[in-house]
Amino acid sequence: MKLNLREIIEIPGSSVPFSCELETEGLDFPSIVRYETAPYAVGRVLNEAGVLRMEGEIKTELMCVCDRCAGEFECTKTTPLSAVIVEKNEDNADDPELFFLDGDEIDLDEMLSTLFILDMDTKFLCREDCKGLCPRCGKNLNLGPCGCGKELDPRFAVLEQLLDT
Repeated sequence: MKLNLREIIEIPGSSVPFSCELETEGLDFPSIVRYETAPYAVGRVLNEAGVLRMEGEIKTELMCVCDRCAGEFECTKTTPLSAVIVEKNEDNADDPELFFLDGDEIDLDEMLSTLFILDMDTKFLCREDCKGLCPRCGKNLNLGPCGCGKELDPRFAVLEQLLDT
């Protein structure tokens, strides 16, 4: 979706609102099983003293897999939007922090998808204190302790022999 900014480019203090649903096709992550609701963006582009700035948020409901215990859980993801939009020139062409105008428009889908991807968590946990899985038997330690004894460090095997005598 293209967002026309012609109305606000020359008028400091003006703004253009936007709202749209993002396509989840290019938003695949290993820990996301599915999107319960499509990511929905709402916000506005402001002209602040000649600088175009986007503000707003993207919200979605996800079904994820915990990276520690491999259990599925629901998650609400809110991505705050904050970006600067400028005309492309040779001085700023390589700046990864900027988004560029295409004439008087911006490609809203591409911009929002990029901001959503950059804000995605690197690790998904069902809860902050997730205990994960037992490395020996594979039991989910959030459900209780497993039957495995404590494994001693192999470097102390010689000392363990002294205890057996």
